Amino acid sequence: MLKQIDSYNELIKNIDNAKKAYLLLYKENSTISNCALNNIEQAVKENNKFLILTADVTTVRDIHDKYSITSVPSLLKFENGDFKNVVKGCNDANFYKSLFDENIFSASNDNDVPQKRVVVYSTPTCSYCNQLKKYFDQHNIKYRNIDVSKDQKAAEEMVKRSGQQGVPQTNINGQIVIGFDILKINRLLNISN
Repeated sequence: MLKQIDSYNELIKNIDNAKKAYLLLYKENSTISNCALNNIEQAVKENNKFLILTADVTTVRDIHDKYSITSVPSLLKFENGDFKNVVKGCNDANFYKSLFDENIFSASNDNDVPQKRVVVYSTPTCSYCNQLKKYFDQHNIKYRNIDVSKDQKAAEEMVKRSGQQGVPQTNINGQIVIGFDILKINRLLNISN
């Protein structure tokens, strides 16, 4: 069930006692936001086990800052009142259905082998950077994001390590991946599609 809310206080009241809840931050009359809203509505027709809240950022201005959300649409996940994750952009209805059913594929973790250390060097305006981070989020890959537009020392370290200035760059256990090289990333992180 989708429920429209109008404030941060209303969000807290709704998620406080919910084992699992989602909040879609969207902008009314935006094509991409309408895409996300329609696909989520389609996905929940078959799964109505938990609360899905919606908030239009053109009228609700006190939520996105609390969770450092800088773009919409963004779907925030809460468990027992705690913010857990965010999925950005518009995804198809099957993706949302899998997300709600918790059937999203994640990187293999055979024999409890710890995940490799992943550091993403990016900038907020880089579309490939955002796609890369979204890809990691979708595959439940934990990573540390370093915004090189705000951290000159990290930018210099990145260039020193790779010899390249462009982003995204990903450090996976010491191996540098330049750009969004999905084949190399999948191989290094044992992701199979």
